[in-house]
Amino acid sequence: MNGRNPLVALLGISSVVLCASLSPQSTGQSHAQAETPLATDQRLESPGWWPTKTSVSRKDFVGTEQCARCHAKRTNSQLTTPMAHASMPAAASDILRNSNLLSLKLGPYAYSISRNSTASVYSVSDNSNSISETLDWAFGLGNKGQTYIYQRNGSYYESRLSFYKTIHGLDLTPGHATGTPDNLEDALGRLLDPNTLRRCFRCHTTGSVTTAGFDPSHLFPGVTCEACHGPGARHVELMDAEELEQGSKAIFNPKRLSPVALVDFCGACHRTLNDVYEMGSVGVSNVRFQPYRLENSRCWGDGDARLTCIACHDPHQQLTHDAAAYDEKCLACHVVAPAKKTTLEHPGKACPVGKKDCVNCHMPRVVIPYMDAPFTDHRIRIVHPGGPYPN
Repeated sequence: MNGRNPLVALLGISSVVLCASLSPQSTGQSHAQAETPLATDQRLESPGWWPTKTSVSRKDFVGTEQCARCHAKRTNSQLTTPMAHASMPAAASDILRNSNLLSLKLGPYAYSISRNSTASVYSVSDNSNSISETLDWAFGLGNKGQTYIYQRNGSYYESRLSFYKTIHGLDLTPGHATGTPDNLEDALGRLLDPNTLRRCFRCHTTGSVTTAGFDPSHLFPGVTCEACHGPGARHVELMDAEELEQGSKAIFNPKRLSPVALVDFCGACHRTLNDVYEMGSVGVSNVRFQPYRLENSRCWGDGDARLTCIACHDPHQQLTHDAAAYDEKCLACHVVAPAKKTTLEHPGKACPVGKKDCVNCHMPRVVIPYMDAPFTDHRIRIVHPGGPYPN
């Protein structure tokens, strides 16, 4: 849901706290050897698996049930995460099923999403005329919000309005112009060109875009195991044949990536440093792009394993919202006592204010006005009250 890909999930992630600049030794790299962050398009051109890659066949995907045969505990917990519910058929959306009517008057247009016995119908009226379409897809679990996809005259559209949890109602979808649309069709939503459509589904579903092209009839809703670990058919085949060494090589483990590559890996959907530079996204709206914000932190340096996304967030588990739960991550870099000297292993100075609930101060929650939702800013820093938002 941004200028380049309007349907990036409306999900926030929190992370670690203020670190002093890390020395080259503490990152395991010299500045001469520092790895360069890449844009996602560049990563996709490289060999091997990468999220949203399309150079695989649909038959290479086996589905979560096959993963659960050997990894039941991890698979079952991952299925409870917002990522696993990054998309769903509109008929399966709890938000839509539990809301008989959602409505909003925006300028001269009156909007509604109503529920009948089989579907949710999205409508817009200008008092004289109205048009309606059945919603096909809901993108986002709704922890922040949920955006809808519908078809009109054989093409896919993004709804002009989205649902937001904080107001339990509708408001403008990010990326849509705030001006008054010229006609009812434009007021209903925005046509998704083929490239945008594929990007949206690649990040919100699994296996929707393959060598055969875009095929929403054979996708797996949400971000499931194979969205990050790659297609599993060959892995399952080899493991069933007890070819364990080859089988382990036939599936991708992001944990083996370098710190820079690992953050870029998550940034394939959450936006890398270079993705945001290419987009030209400035202002508070880019707080949603956590990898970009993190890599702009002073403490990121040339990349440190203690600051990657998975250092604080297990993608197989529910997101932890308790600030104190992240303190140990902060103290993995920072010394505790102000009088204590920093070391190569603990290059971060002690905070003079406190040593608990660090993220509350150093990773402020930023409200994007048109989204009615706060996001945790992953640009780790000393925050000065009233200071400008750092791009």
